[in-house]
Amino acid sequence: MKKIFILPLLFLASIIHAQTIEGAWKMTHQDGKEMNDKEFIKIYQDGYFAFGAKELGSNKFIGAGGGEFNLEGNTYSETLDFFTMIPEKVGATTVYNLDRNGNRFVISAEIDGKTLVEIWEKIGDTKDDLTRNWVFTGRKSDGEISRSTPGPRRTVKILSGGRFQWIAFNSETKEFMGTGGGTYTAENGKYTENITFFSRDDSRVGASLSFDYAIKEGEWHHSGMSSTGNPIYEIWSKYADAYKPGK
Repeated sequence: MKKIFILPLLFLASIIHAQTIEGAWKMTHQDGKEMNDKEFIKIYQDGYFAFGAKELGSNKFIGAGGGEFNLEGNTYSETLDFFTMIPEKVGATTVYNLDRNGNRFVISAEIDGKTLVEIWEKIGDTKDDLTRNWVFTGRKSDGEISRSTPGPRRTVKILSGGRFQWIAFNSETKEFMGTGGGTYTAENGKYTENITFFSRDDSRVGASLSFDYAIKEGEWHHSGMSSTGNPIYEIWSKYADAYKPGK
């Protein structure tokens, strides 16, 4: 009897695996035009996504967006927590059709009376100790730990596929405070960020910052020197555990 159930279970597992889009992606085409002068990087992890965009060459920040996503079969939806291009759309849900072929997927939808078609190519699917969607919940100063509860105003940091992006925003007021991101490594307690875009200061692009990290009771303890040269000790919690909508 056990053998009877093996194939259906394997088939189900293959479907679930095929539907996952976790990792890092780059937009290659939008509405039939190749993305030659702009770079859009999108990260998916733990039911959450974030993207950052910049001009190629100048590194000028273009914009960012993100929030929760859902994928069931070919139906893909996004609910925005932040969106710098059109802040009024924060809180709105858009439903797309998604077709995937290997390391590429195409999403399409009718938005404001126009057809949007985007092609995304996977650029990373590596996993490590820090692969997760995190939210800032505390810091240590003078040996004392102070805690905060994420609410409408929160700072999120999503890491997947060797890419990271942090975002500070208020989903209730639709206010955006800042974002930055790029590539990273996390190995043997050392976490290094290589900045590829930064909303507050384009000149920071190309900089690398190294920190110590440890996972303690499921939380990410992050310490070292900030970009301004000041010591930091931050605590990040799993987003799904720490952020409770409406509280």
